[in-house]
Amino acid sequence: MNAEAILQNKGRDVVTIAPEDTLLDAAQVLDKRRIGAAVVTNTKGKVCGVLSERDVARQVARQGNDALDLLVGECMSRNVITAKLDDSLDTLLACMTDRRIRHLPVIDQSDLVGVISIGDVVKRKIDESEAEAEAMKAYISAG
Repeated sequence: MNAEAILQNKGRDVVTIAPEDTLLDAAQVLDKRRIGAAVVTNTKGKVCGVLSERDVARQVARQGNDALDLLVGECMSRNVITAKLDDSLDTLLACMTDRRIRHLPVIDQSDLVGVISIGDVVKRKIDESEAEAEAMKAYISAG
């Protein structure tokens, strides 16, 4: 199981926002789409950041209501950690755990092709473990 398999199952829909959007605009997108982060892309569609609910909350805590007028480009995480299509579940999980991030944009030949969340990875890891347990039961039962 790898990033490509996850995207084949969940789809490749990516919610993007622009660096010129306000934090209020971004928060409304996150709320409407019921997601925890959006990928920030420039006018050429290239990834330039990620804005998470945590980023929004930090700015509101620091600046109050005025934070909602800030631009996404001022508040986003700029050093974007990305995944490749052939990254294994273990690689994805280790990256997310080590970096303390919940969303990984997936890049293929410099193009954004999807986003994988920690929930996606954990679900697949559980599915993989259950399949292995069932195979072991079948093997033992067959004698």
